Amino acid sequence: MRVLVTGGAGYIGSAAAAILLERGYEVTILDDLSTGHSELVAPGAKFVDGSLLQKAAVDSALEGVDAVIHFGAKSLVGESVQKPEIYWNTNVNGTRILLEAMREKGIKKIVFSSSAATYGEPKSVPITEGSETKPTNPYGASKLAVDYMLTSEAIAHEIGAISLRYFNVAGAYKSQSGWLTENHNPETHLIPNVLKATSDNPLKIFGADWPTADKTCIRDYVHVVDLIDAHIISLEKLIAGKHEIINLGCGSGYSVKQVVDAAAKTVGREIPFVVTDRRPGDPAVLIADISKAKNYLGWAPTRDLAVMVSDTWESQNVSNK
Repeated sequence: MRVLVTGGAGYIGSAAAAILLERGYEVTILDDLSTGHSELVAPGAKFVDGSLLQKAAVDSALEGVDAVIHFGAKSLVGESVQKPEIYWNTNVNGTRILLEAMREKGIKKIVFSSSAATYGEPKSVPITEGSETKPTNPYGASKLAVDYMLTSEAIAHEIGAISLRYFNVAGAYKSQSGWLTENHNPETHLIPNVLKATSDNPLKIFGADWPTADKTCIRDYVHVVDLIDAHIISLEKLIAGKHEIINLGCGSGYSVKQVVDAAAKTVGREIPFVVTDRRPGDPAVLIADISKAKNYLGWAPTRDLAVMVSDTWESQNVSNK
């Protein structure tokens, strides 16, 4: 099977492409390198340097393809608030162009990188796939719009689609050519920022008065390799005319303090931090109900917080040398 990985030069997409190749799939990557990195393109993959908004590039990337794993998107929440037009254009219009090109070529299988941001601020946890979807930013709204688009496409054109709604992705993957790790600019994810904290630039903890056991926020984390395993399983679970939405997380969650403690254990020193005011709109707890992932995909995460932190630490040390 040849799989097109959109956004295959980014953090998650590059690891997905590498793992697919190692498991015997043929891979094409479409990425415009606006946030991805050319050095992360998996050796052995066909690479098309282009945007989802460029029909010719999309057509070229789809040549000989049997299925699509669609990571390609803009993904910074803050930027989406400041520049919503970019998110509507790239994430929504780009996906429309991709689906139209798939339809023209008779490609009827797609696994989509959706997001827990589609739920917004939940009324209760754990969050199920049936929970209210009320995004609080254009990024989450753009992902929800694509989910609706896929439902319509499945009904009208008999494609098989699965949207995987991730919570917080973490960790790194040691491929045959080296570590594939987070390299965002700016870096907004907690674990790499914890590991980069210094006395001159301490970690900011947004509030230590939350209604949780240790008074810090709780978030659901999933290792990038576990996440990719779910995508590959999903390729084999696609059913023509159906669009399934499935949550991915660990199903329990870790507090900010637990992440800091795990990082301190990994690096062998205390992590410097300062407590600041809560951020507006931050919920105390975000945890996924992953029952459907277990039942429908037969998937469950196998790597815990300690592995996520240690993999990130090792990969950062290698990449910084």
